[in-house]
Amino acid sequence: MLVLSRTEVEALLDMSSLIDALAPAMADLSAGRASVPPRVAATVPPDGFLGAMPGHVPSSGVLMSKLVSVFPGNAGTALPTHQAVVVTFDPDTGRPAALLDGTAITAARTAAGSALSVRLLARDDAAVLAILGTGVQARSHADAMSRVRSFREIRVAGRDPARAEALAAELRRTGHGNARAAKSYEEAVDGADVVCATTHAVEPVVRRAWLAAGTHVTSVGFNAAGREVDDATVAEALVCVESRAAALADFPTGSNDLLEPIRRGVITADHVHAEIGELVAGTRPGRTSRDQITLYKSVGVAVQDAVAAALVLAAAHRQGIGQHITLDG
Repeated sequence: MLVLSRTEVEALLDMSSLIDALAPAMADLSAGRASVPPRVAATVPPDGFLGAMPGHVPSSGVLMSKLVSVFPGNAGTALPTHQAVVVTFDPDTGRPAALLDGTAITAARTAAGSALSVRLLARDDAAVLAILGTGVQARSHADAMSRVRSFREIRVAGRDPARAEALAAELRRTGHGNARAAKSYEEAVDGADVVCATTHAVEPVVRRAWLAAGTHVTSVGFNAAGREVDDATVAEALVCVESRAAALADFPTGSNDLLEPIRRGVITADHVHAEIGELVAGTRPGRTSRDQITLYKSVGVAVQDAVAAALVLAAAHRQGIGQHITLDG
């Protein structure tokens, strides 16, 4: 079995390649060519859980499962809120093949999915990016978004102004010289062309009154007791998801941003316009006008982890990176 550390996974996983590879994989998911059963989870009071996400993606040659812990209480500490491992198996024999750090994979594949949605739904001339949140996903999204659009300004906002300023400074040091901290979520969102919500918010950090016409919103944050996007935005937007079944399922899979307005009659399940894979395949249309607001609500699906793992393992084998261990000796 090949074992790869977080540092090795980060070095081996190319974000641009991942964004490209996700497109056909998401089309496979929507067409039923990938086997991705619903996520299951064991809960840990007060608000943590350990989830299992198996998947088989024949087009990528990957049979895998991710174990991911989600502990919102880690926000603001040295530990990430999401920590994970990925185990891959030989799809012909079922033999365990590799053990990879999944924390880096989760950060990268989530942002890559958002970037794919930007490629498919955001206006071509999108120039202002708002990053809401200051954690791992905020950093990963800033990197991924720059691969699909050229932004003249990046605004960062979070609950803690000092952390927002620190992230903006970090982005400037790492090649995003146009990054600055905003004083509030509203200031960051006002006039932005692309808004990436990466928070653990209880109350919405994306509100329709703040959005300009034609904005594309990506929302990847999770809080079992909250949501990132308000009713008005959800009701007006063209809404896209990775998987209708996943996004509209109960905990630990579904999205409160969609389920709450459905339960209260603000929208119906039919309001979910398309899966990303349907946009890739051309079986559903995307943006229909320049002023239309679009929303990509992500809950994460194992297909994305499988594709990322496949890229990492291919690069590791080419470069001879990783440690080999024997489990059955």
